[in-house]
Amino acid sequence: MRVAVFTLLPLLQALQVDASAGIPVSTFAGATTSFIFPPPGQTITVPDPAFPDAAQVGFPGATPTGAEAAVIATAPSVAKFSNVFPLVNPDTASSPSSSHSKSSSASQPFDVLHNFGNLSPWKSISAASWVLDPVLVNSSPSVPGDCALDQVHLVHRHGARYPSLITGNLPGEFAADIHALAQSGNLSVSGPLAFLATWEYKLGAEILTPFGRSELFDLGVGFRVNYGDLLEGFTDQLPVWRTTSQERMVDSALHFAAGFFGVQTYQQSYHQLIQIEEPGFNSTLSPYYDCSNALNAIAEFGSEQALLWANVYLVDAVKRLQPFVNGLTLTPTILVSIQQLCAYETVALGYSAFCPLFTEDEWTGYSYFNDLSFWYSFGPGNPSVSAQGIGWAQELLSRLTETRITSFDTSVNATIALNETLFPFGLPIYVDATHDTIISAIVTAMNFTALAKEGPLPTDHIPDDHVYIVNNISPFASNLVAQVLTCPVPATPALDASGNSTHIRFILNDAVLPLTGLSGCPSDENGLCPLGTFKDALAARIGEVDYQFDCFANYTIPSPDLITNGQFPQQGKN
Repeated sequence: MRVAVFTLLPLLQALQVDASAGIPVSTFAGATTSFIFPPPGQTITVPDPAFPDAAQVGFPGATPTGAEAAVIATAPSVAKFSNVFPLVNPDTASSPSSSHSKSSSASQPFDVLHNFGNLSPWKSISAASWVLDPVLVNSSPSVPGDCALDQVHLVHRHGARYPSLITGNLPGEFAADIHALAQSGNLSVSGPLAFLATWEYKLGAEILTPFGRSELFDLGVGFRVNYGDLLEGFTDQLPVWRTTSQERMVDSALHFAAGFFGVQTYQQSYHQLIQIEEPGFNSTLSPYYDCSNALNAIAEFGSEQALLWANVYLVDAVKRLQPFVNGLTLTPTILVSIQQLCAYETVALGYSAFCPLFTEDEWTGYSYFNDLSFWYSFGPGNPSVSAQGIGWAQELLSRLTETRITSFDTSVNATIALNETLFPFGLPIYVDATHDTIISAIVTAMNFTALAKEGPLPTDHIPDDHVYIVNNISPFASNLVAQVLTCPVPATPALDASGNSTHIRFILNDAVLPLTGLSGCPSDENGLCPLGTFKDALAARIGEVDYQFDCFANYTIPSPDLITNGQFPQQGKN
């Protein structure tokens, strides 16, 4: 297995160290030192003799536990999630409507927060609103009809974070430029940009924001209400849930568990498997480190395509805002970084003065900017993406068939997959925490073609009936659930006389997904596919992905029109 080479040099260069205090010093504009809490020199002994914990104090009061909730299996409909408290949904600039996008109606206020692409908070969506499959128009995440829920597989993204130093930090670079201009006396701002005269860059890097922590806690609470009754199936062992070693990943997993089990009991209620997220370590939750073409120019293709669109949708914004700043020549690239600043400041600080600089059409344009970036870098339009998502698909098939993986030529970690303790079979609930680009890779690898049916995305306009929307696919705290069900469908091959599970379906951020991209899975009003059919189709799909070529071959991106399944075209290999 070849392993991609990766260096932390950009991160080390971006963070200098104050040798006198050992404190990271930001090279960006704004505060020059990172805030540290608890204060240096303050330590806590657990338990602290002066502050006994609840078990030592006693007197807990009555503690009877009620029956487990099962909303997903018992209620005719499930509560929709849209909580963004305490974030402020900002206003937009006033401007005549352009031809690039559709403005909101008076009865439906424009929602800036959910036009941030992969930087958006997650909210419930419906299949009818974006998959455009008429068969699913009335589908619901509630368990359909007389079906019984047997098992769930959840893969979710971490919560809202600060900008990444490793993958590039356009907001930080903009802040550094503004700071340098201000320090030299070469910056003059007025009108809507006057706030830049006193603005400070206050964002951290990489880790969860406070709002990001709440997202995962809420996700855990919601998962307990929807699926808590499945805990009754754990009769002789505890759940084993997985995440990776990045701090925001571990924090997300722990906050999810605290929401699901409760803050006083979660550490004793499950096993947390932490996979190393570094070059040289296989992990299906961070597979880019095992795929060279996920870390080179192949992966940058989406940025190139998105910038073509930026030169379309931000032309008016450049003209409108340039008169209010002297010393800095605005460009579409700079305005994209300012739109990112709005998103990052909002999910970190609650509000950003950068948001109202842009019109509704420009925010819709920014949303599509992210769609293009993901489609061509982390989705159906990039030839290395199915390879990155196929390892998790292999693990799902292994869990469903209770059969150990025997061939390790993808990102699957053999040490984990072959270990009954670390990778157990037959559990009612599985939970995996991962990244936005991996969720988009998984839905591509598993051939959920409803998300790709509009074909290659144009870079000069937003297509009608646009469905590949990153706000809906990979926002912060995005969650993909596979429900394994027993459904009494009479006289079908799916019905197992032994009483075993008969069907499966997938729900992305509360929207039921059609599975018709998998061979034999029917068009079904509830998104159901016979489980045996699905297993065979998934096994066939895994066999279609040429991991070694797509990840390691030395090639250039062929015509964008040739790739809609996340794989290098077969005819191009000859």
